[in-house]
Amino acid sequence: MNIDFNKSSDGLVPVIIQNYLNNKVLMLGYMDEEAFNKTQELGKVTFFSRSKNRLWTKGEESGNFLEVKSMAVDCDNDTILIKAKPHGPTCHTGSVTCFNEVSNHGFIYELEQTINDRIDFDDQESYTNKLYKKGLNKVAQKVGEEAVELVIEAKDNNDDLFLNEAADLMYHYLILLKAKGFQLEDVENVLKSRENAPRRPE
Repeated sequence: MNIDFNKSSDGLVPVIIQNYLNNKVLMLGYMDEEAFNKTQELGKVTFFSRSKNRLWTKGEESGNFLEVKSMAVDCDNDTILIKAKPHGPTCHTGSVTCFNEVSNHGFIYELEQTINDRIDFDDQESYTNKLYKKGLNKVAQKVGEEAVELVIEAKDNNDDLFLNEAADLMYHYLILLKAKGFQLEDVENVLKSRENAPRRPE
């Protein structure tokens, strides 16, 4: 990346930190060239702290590190966007973000990561992992059962039961995607490819 650290007199550029799963803006900080290089070296977001007047790796005291997933620079080469995996709250107040943003948008990707972790790290107590270990046929069967239960509830007027069955179906669908070696992003790509495809005859 070609970053222009000389645009400002102090050699600092603003850095926007986003959660790599749900795109929530977590915080804003500043880097000089040394902090940028340290971030690349450690794989953890490191700022130049204007209050401490030194390099500061986020989480060096609290343990709430920001694990770098990707980095990009804007069109003027003077602002950095980092997508990161937060290990704990980002804000010093204990909030998830420094902007106190509360939203469920993107939560499904966090759920997908939780499912992947329980399987990949072989969580012995996890229902998800136990089901996954029973094999593809059992996972697919469970998705079918949940789909039938959702259809049944759709014909009734109990919204709470309907939504709970919809949640159950979504959860097991994510396990099925994992069992097949795919992610939600793969399904999104298929849907996106259909957006400008010729419309099928009604």
